[in-house]
Amino acid sequence: MINRRRFLVGTAASAALLTVDVRSAHAAPLKSDPFALGVASGDPLPDAVVLWTRLVNDPLNAGSLPGKPIEVQWQVATDERFTHVVRRGTAAARPGLAHSVHVDVRGLRPGSQYFYRFRAAGHLSPAGRTRTAPAGSARVDRLRIGVVNCQDFQNGYWPAYDGLAAEELDVVLHLGDYIYEYDPKSVYPDRQHTLPQTAGLDQLRTLADYRARHALYKTDPALRAAHAAFPWILTPDDHEVENNYAGLIDEIDDLNTPKYQSPSVFAAQRAAAYQAYYEHLPLRRPVRPGSPDYRLYRRFDFGRLARINVLDTRQYRTDQPPGTASDFGPIASGLGNTAGTLTGAAQEQWLKGGLSGSSARWNVIAQQVMMSQIRFPNFLDPAHPLPPIANLDQWDGYDPARTRLLRFLASHRVANPVVLAGDIHSSWFSDLRIDRDDLTSAPVAVEFTATSVSSDFPAAFDAPLKTANPTLNPHVRYFDGSRRGYLRFDVTPERWLAEARTVDSIAVRTSPVTTTASWATVAGRPGLVPA
Repeated sequence: MINRRRFLVGTAASAALLTVDVRSAHAAPLKSDPFALGVASGDPLPDAVVLWTRLVNDPLNAGSLPGKPIEVQWQVATDERFTHVVRRGTAAARPGLAHSVHVDVRGLRPGSQYFYRFRAAGHLSPAGRTRTAPAGSARVDRLRIGVVNCQDFQNGYWPAYDGLAAEELDVVLHLGDYIYEYDPKSVYPDRQHTLPQTAGLDQLRTLADYRARHALYKTDPALRAAHAAFPWILTPDDHEVENNYAGLIDEIDDLNTPKYQSPSVFAAQRAAAYQAYYEHLPLRRPVRPGSPDYRLYRRFDFGRLARINVLDTRQYRTDQPPGTASDFGPIASGLGNTAGTLTGAAQEQWLKGGLSGSSARWNVIAQQVMMSQIRFPNFLDPAHPLPPIANLDQWDGYDPARTRLLRFLASHRVANPVVLAGDIHSSWFSDLRIDRDDLTSAPVAVEFTATSVSSDFPAAFDAPLKTANPTLNPHVRYFDGSRRGYLRFDVTPERWLAEARTVDSIAVRTSPVTTTASWATVAGRPGLVPA
């Protein structure tokens, strides 16, 4: 296998030696390199993968290119020097989609590695590496997965992405908060957010706002390297649109302020956010410009080893339980939320169908917020830390829906369920039981919650939670809020190994990555064990 470090360096050097004939009536003169945002691939199938790039002049101004389509050529090869090209074609980078390109390349071989690149108006893109999924009936011996989420540009640098790009992985899952919507405010002079059209709201509103913010994030070289190294499967959380939104309901903190928007006004903002999200990522399903609806839940099979169900827990959710002015509130609010849903009825039925009809060894639910039942000391009132409180923006705010799903996993004997989550900027490895307090019962699933790439977890909460978890949350087998990084999974038919890969610091661009925790679950024996 080709070493990824050598590939990422070598392709830049070899690109100058490669030529592709470009003849297009629509080719526009591009005086500078239009591939400053890099390349990416995603949504791998056994015979297909989506290739992405976006042409730019000024990356932060989508209107800086000519307002007409630009022809882009693409190639897919089996080798990094492109001597064996197996697929090629042309695509139009259209101004209505910010001159982004999404090529759904078909006819590829299952479980195979490929290299790809683009060319436009005489400029050659960096090369990327990708991989198709194994055939649906294939007996797969090993699957290597990376999981990332929550990359606040202003909060620090992304050495975790340097570490991720150097791994040997088959696919990366991004579980949300790809961008953050806040106004410019950073202690790092070179990590300031773009200024939105309406400053002072701490909020993006327009398509131009969201496009500029996504492009800013893509200017980070570590993120571009990680995208170029593997196919990604992505799903958004809240910050791609607005913090803690629910369906078409604006953030609760905006209520009774000038920032609050009615559902009809918020729909326009959500439409702009979803369009920019599609324009900057390797997603197969096209967005409808101007529409606030964009189906993002989907599933991927990796032979008979793993089925990954990717959820969207923002677009269809009901509002968080009422009566609280923040994410956190009384546990009873979530327990009594009988009409609440994170997925909506249609997505819930789709998920259950995919779980009950699966013949995979491992059945994965990849989604945004923690499913584990967590009790937090009441830091809202430090003088009275008990009784504990719950994060009502997570599944704890929608307890009946969670119980319904966990009971389904048990009653339908879904094989080896694994839940993946992010959002909370800290690592949590937990056993999932229908009754979290009945430690004598067998878990019905396990959950791995990944820490953030750079987003902040309050340092003051780390030690108290480590002290309180054995009493308040005995089903949590591992917790750490002090480090940023990602998760690395090594999956075989016998074992799912999870490793927390973390960096020493996000205050610098370069920081070593180390493994700070290793836990596993054994097929046929639900529950976590140290590895």
